[in-house]
Amino acid sequence: MLFISGFGYGQDNSSKLPLIEVLTSIEKQFNVKFSYAFDDVNTIFIEAPNPNLNLSETIEYLNSKTLLNFKVLDDRYITVSVINKMISICGRIITENNKSLLFGASIVVNNTNNGTFSNTEGVFSFKEIPLNATITISYLGYKSKQIKASLLFNEANSCSDIILSENNEELNQILITKFLTVGLQKRLDGSVVLNTEKFGILPGLIEPDILQSIQALPGVESTYESIANINVRGGTNDQNLMLWDDIKMYHSGHFFGLISAYNPNLTNKVIVSKNGTSSEYSDGVSSTINMFTKDELSSKFSGGAGLNLISGDAFLEIPITKTLELHVSGRRSFTDVLSTPTYDNYFDRSFQDSEINTNEDIENSTSSSDFVFYDYTAKLLFDLNGNHKLRANVIGISNNLDYAESVTNSSNQTNSKSSNLSQENLGFGGHWQAQWSDKFSTKLIAYYSKYNVDANDLRVETNQLLTQANEVLETGAKLNTHFKASSNLNLLLGYQVNETGILNETTVSAPSYERTKKDVLLNHAVFTEAEFKKNGTYLRAGVRVNYFQKFEKLLIEPRLNVRQKLNQQFALKLEGEFKNQSATQIVDFQDDFLGVENRRWILANNSNIPISTSKQGSFGIEYNQNNFIVDVTGFYKLVEGITASNQGFYNNFQYLNATGNYTAKGVEFLANKTHNKYSTWVSYTFSKNDYKFETFTPSEFPNNADIRHSVSLAFNYNILDNLEISVGGIWHSGIPYTKPVEGNETVQNGNLTFVNYDTPNSENLDEFKRLDISLNYNLSLTDKTKITLNLGVRNVTNEANIINRYYKVDPNDNSKAIQIDNVSLGFTPNASLRIKF
Repeated sequence: MLFISGFGYGQDNSSKLPLIEVLTSIEKQFNVKFSYAFDDVNTIFIEAPNPNLNLSETIEYLNSKTLLNFKVLDDRYITVSVINKMISICGRIITENNKSLLFGASIVVNNTNNGTFSNTEGVFSFKEIPLNATITISYLGYKSKQIKASLLFNEANSCSDIILSENNEELNQILITKFLTVGLQKRLDGSVVLNTEKFGILPGLIEPDILQSIQALPGVESTYESIANINVRGGTNDQNLMLWDDIKMYHSGHFFGLISAYNPNLTNKVIVSKNGTSSEYSDGVSSTINMFTKDELSSKFSGGAGLNLISGDAFLEIPITKTLELHVSGRRSFTDVLSTPTYDNYFDRSFQDSEINTNEDIENSTSSSDFVFYDYTAKLLFDLNGNHKLRANVIGISNNLDYAESVTNSSNQTNSKSSNLSQENLGFGGHWQAQWSDKFSTKLIAYYSKYNVDANDLRVETNQLLTQANEVLETGAKLNTHFKASSNLNLLLGYQVNETGILNETTVSAPSYERTKKDVLLNHAVFTEAEFKKNGTYLRAGVRVNYFQKFEKLLIEPRLNVRQKLNQQFALKLEGEFKNQSATQIVDFQDDFLGVENRRWILANNSNIPISTSKQGSFGIEYNQNNFIVDVTGFYKLVEGITASNQGFYNNFQYLNATGNYTAKGVEFLANKTHNKYSTWVSYTFSKNDYKFETFTPSEFPNNADIRHSVSLAFNYNILDNLEISVGGIWHSGIPYTKPVEGNETVQNGNLTFVNYDTPNSENLDEFKRLDISLNYNLSLTDKTKITLNLGVRNVTNEANIINRYYKVDPNDNSKAIQIDNVSLGFTPNASLRIKF
């Protein structure tokens, strides 16, 4: 105890004695008895009082030199109690191994919402906290430590050293703790962690929207300004594997892509991997977006609620017993009750090119539409004991659009019809995590995921009912076994099985027509990998073996992730992976859902729809000095087995069936400077992305997602301790599009007329540019209640960015083609008010 007190916190006690020893000496000298609680005095050191003082003078000395109250009851007894007062403390956090300062460590006063982070010198302070308070200090990759505030108090107001030791159980620890903004962190394997609970702000955002936030990373774009079209290094959105607590999700956004469908309030962290993924994951040839909810018992009732200009939400963490806890959250739009400018902008942007906005073409017609979305999550946490944990989860996501139209004929008779579009994703899952020994642990996972798009379109002018459905059902199980071979080496061996069934159905009432197609695919996989870290070397190498029972097809996928530190500033990194994907989305312009949703999931059949495979490699160099980071990475990606119907061509290939590949290669650059009061960064991506379809002429042409140049920059600044501003901009070159042949814009085939497109993707839209701004204000009402106000504006300068262009035959002159331009969000303000308790 004396060693810890004397050296662990860096206090100089060489000339001081333990208070208990001093009190024993005084008791013998004056024949008195002190009455005290052992915990109140056992860590206090003072200089011994002058032996020539009398008893009254000695008591006065003790009161002046300690934060205790010494009260004389009578000639024999003296009580000792803790003074109920506020103190100021200061600490400096250093590592045990190399005595380096820890920047960005989290310091929280227990049982309150009072917390802070250590600055660049590893220093933190609190001005007024209770004397008997306990603080918890945590830093990813290091063991958390709890300390009594009284130990950090001294009259000289100097900072006491606090030593944190490494947590050797987690090899792949955080490399950079504050990356772009608070709550974004970079790991040794190159993946990025979004910590939603500690997240700061990004330009234009009012909350840590998961899929909006990751677009701040280089190489992550959205060609159509939509999270439903996130392009990672040139890939399509369906090539991103999305997992929510190990449940595979087939749906990503509300408002058909403008808002993330995943409520961030119970999401603990999100890990985004562009390359070098663990062999544990597959089924996404472009990237892996892994979302985790809180997984530890908090043992206290807490929650929060929020409201913005589109929706409201709430979440609760409810302890049931010491070992059982329930976490729930819910969010719903109120747009069916109240229309705001933000909702109007989102609605116009989402449905600008759909049947909902074309009713005015029908004479004497009126129409109305009603759009609602909601999502909910629930998680049950049960700790059987210290070594066995059981978790069960459910997530539900829903978008619902009702559309009504009426036509008045020449006899003043009104015919009213209605249509509906429903989009839902429901997931159930759970896992059992067991620590069998200090070196061996297992995790058994099971899940069920169901995705549905259903549309009913009753058209007034033809009295025709069109019913459509796209359904995905997937069940899966996975067993991971971890073996800690040494403090530097972890081994993983696992097995996964999943069955996927996909249904596509279309029925028409007049004339009567029905088409139903259902496919089922069973996949087995065995995977293994080794993860090693020592000094400046990090290595993760593995392999995944996939077997598709229906096709008797075997796919072997090696994975590699290496980072080698050259010195204190520079490091080299090498990443590579093979991956596959059996479920993809096709874009069907003829058989879409009310013109709003034209994508539907389909399953590989190993003939005209092959299993997609990818081969990806990247190499880069990192510089990290004084919280200034420079990262340059070159990448190459080849994705084979894509289909023409998967790409959404607006050209002569629009209705053709073919398989091909695309090749994306380029360079990503990021420079980021962080400080305890500000963070600023600039990123640039150069990418060349080309298709190759052997049966097309020409066989090679630019990819629909070919954005050659992309730049983003931002600046975050803490104006006050509780007031932060974020300003940033995005610029990128326009995506490719195809023009009609000049002078011969249409071509006729029988009774049908089509646009006669020229060379595919030979033209580019104008450059895209947008300036965003956000403001964040925090107010603590009590120690446990906190209010947050966020203001954000997207597209401050109201740029009319064209994000997509295509052509259709002019209904008034079928020899001409009409140009259709889809425009991005204009000036769009939003605000949110949140309370957390």
